[in-house]
Amino acid sequence: MASLKYIAGPEDLGKQLKTVVKEQFSISARLMTKLRKGERILVNGAPCPGWVTVLEGDRVEVLLPEERSDFQPEEMPIDVVFEDEWLMVVNKGPGIVAHPTKGNYSHTLLNGITYRMLQDAVLSDGTLDEGRLFKVRLTNRLDMNTSGLVIVAKHSYVQDHLIRQMEEGKLVKHYTALLEGIVDEDQGTVDLPIGLPDENYPERWILEPEKGGYPSVTEYKVIKRYNCPHHMVYGRENTELRPVEGYTLMDLRLLTGRTHQIRVHMSGMGHPVAGDHLYCHGDPFRYREQFGAPEKGETNPEVVSELISRQALHARSLGFTHPVTGEEMFVEAPLPEDMEKALAILENGQGANKRNSNEQTGII
Repeated sequence: MASLKYIAGPEDLGKQLKTVVKEQFSISARLMTKLRKGERILVNGAPCPGWVTVLEGDRVEVLLPEERSDFQPEEMPIDVVFEDEWLMVVNKGPGIVAHPTKGNYSHTLLNGITYRMLQDAVLSDGTLDEGRLFKVRLTNRLDMNTSGLVIVAKHSYVQDHLIRQMEEGKLVKHYTALLEGIVDEDQGTVDLPIGLPDENYPERWILEPEKGGYPSVTEYKVIKRYNCPHHMVYGRENTELRPVEGYTLMDLRLLTGRTHQIRVHMSGMGHPVAGDHLYCHGDPFRYREQFGAPEKGETNPEVVSELISRQALHARSLGFTHPVTGEEMFVEAPLPEDMEKALAILENGQGANKRNSNEQTGII
């Protein structure tokens, strides 16, 4: 059973038990109610009401409620970067949906994690160790075709703490992206609100707050520029050509966590993520006005990059404070194979369209 433990010090003398628990563990009001009703707060091994006075040296223990997932287990490779009894950090590959949704209950990351959890809980005699079971909770989510790090909390207590860190800007998220075009500024900040202009379509776009946009901030820094003139092919029939002077490899830090935030912000500044069929043309709603909208519920299926078949966006690193141990955590995930191949092509100066093969290519 998961529990939190603390030895009361001289500074706790005379405080009520509920005060000590809130101060030491930052227990939410919702969880505190569950603990109180379930008599799950112990002092020296015995359940105690929250009004009792704590003495120096008292052993305070909080027995966290047991939680279980009901996701369908499904065997699939799970790349675990870090794991302990409280949380797991997974490197999600491209093309994998993170969480089951309506009409999509299988083949997701959580199905795979549930299977792995059940396998780990089976003892040598074939019995199930209930103490190893937990409710799978995603703290951050990635789009299906965005690769990289996802934190899985094994208890609501852990999830609450990590979400609070995100809201306070203490959970640091860095992404690597390959962008269309040459970004002139070495670094900068995009501070533009993002919203959902049309609930019938998945695309977000820059939207004024009075129309439903939410504050959204992305910091960026250029890693490398590739002078590689080429054309983006677009249009509903893939017949239109748009000249692009090269590519920019970018480090991005999210200061907020809106859906599609990096993809919208980079497209809004004129440098969409390479391979991003939703935002490669800028405002997707103006694009529909020109080329017509897809059928309701469908997204534009076109492949828009010769280098990569999905958006070249990877959640590279996470920095946060462990909610239970207090340890400062930093985890990284290497670029996936498809992005490495795309960069290798550019490094070798082979990234121009064949129609531009006589033009000079190189790295800036």
